[in-house]
Amino acid sequence: MLCFGLLAPLAPQLARRLGMHTAIAVAMVALMAGMLLRLVPGDVFLFLGTALAGAAIATGNVLMPVIVRRDFPDRTGTAMALSTTSLIGFAALAAGVTVPIANGLGGGWRPGLGVWAIPAVVAVLAWLPALVRRDVGAGADARLAAHAPTVRPLLRQPLAWQVTLFFALQAGGFYSTLAWLPDIFRSHGAGDSQAGFLLSLSILVGLLTASTVPGLATRLRDQRWLVVVCCAVWAAGLAGILVAPMSAPYLWVVLLGLGQNATFPLALMLIVLRGGSVATTEGLSTLSQSVGYVIAAIFPLAVGALHGGTGSWTPALVLLLALLAPQLVFGLAAGRDRQLAAA
Repeated sequence: MLCFGLLAPLAPQLARRLGMHTAIAVAMVALMAGMLLRLVPGDVFLFLGTALAGAAIATGNVLMPVIVRRDFPDRTGTAMALSTTSLIGFAALAAGVTVPIANGLGGGWRPGLGVWAIPAVVAVLAWLPALVRRDVGAGADARLAAHAPTVRPLLRQPLAWQVTLFFALQAGGFYSTLAWLPDIFRSHGAGDSQAGFLLSLSILVGLLTASTVPGLATRLRDQRWLVVVCCAVWAAGLAGILVAPMSAPYLWVVLLGLGQNATFPLALMLIVLRGGSVATTEGLSTLSQSVGYVIAAIFPLAVGALHGGTGSWTPALVLLLALLAPQLVFGLAAGRDRQLAAA
């Protein structure tokens, strides 16, 4: 997550030097290399591979909303829905099958993670037609470069910070769940397989909201009611896990997954909708994801520290519930029908 945030500002520079489509291709090759590097024994290669993969993902995170805004101006909702559905679908798949793959291959956890270099290879091959047609976006890339830098003017606009903080809070909550949800259920008596399945289910049900929320957000001039619904469903899932985790665990993770995985594509769509121009969207995407992920990286650490200090998951769950309040506030501010001034 720190890589996502700290390395995100490099993405626009790479796009200006190479072009948007080529930068995406380079990022996917780097992702493949990072995943393979972690197969080499030794902590140094583990951290180097993770940093390289994080830099690659950071590049894709920042540039994909810009690609959607630039290449699909009349179909932003559909394009973003496809993008976020793919992200969430593969996250659910990875959560559910990585451990069985590792067990089946033998050799510990490294092969289980290394197999995820294969989708990166497939993605590079699928992206080749975009490189062949790179001249289509060449003019837009040149105009984007002419307007650089795009982040600094946004720092003085409250709307940019509202979008950024909404993104930060939802990302922090999601990654805290990703890190600790299985441990929470194991502490209440769930077995390893059930705990892993509950995490996978929470992500899998998000395919429904990931595929529908971007289209809804695009058709609405004001997205505030979507923010309210997403936060309310998310809160219901957390509250259930807090009060009676094993009474209806599948219901709680379904509610949690629907809320979280609706909020993520909504946060990305707000970047597209509030950005206005392609250049301003790039600046807002860079700001939101660089600052947002750095803030969000604190959340899993804080949740783990609270559990370690108290020996209970209750304070951590209360914290995650409480943080939904500022998330709602910033979401309501970011969801109003406005656009940033041109950067």
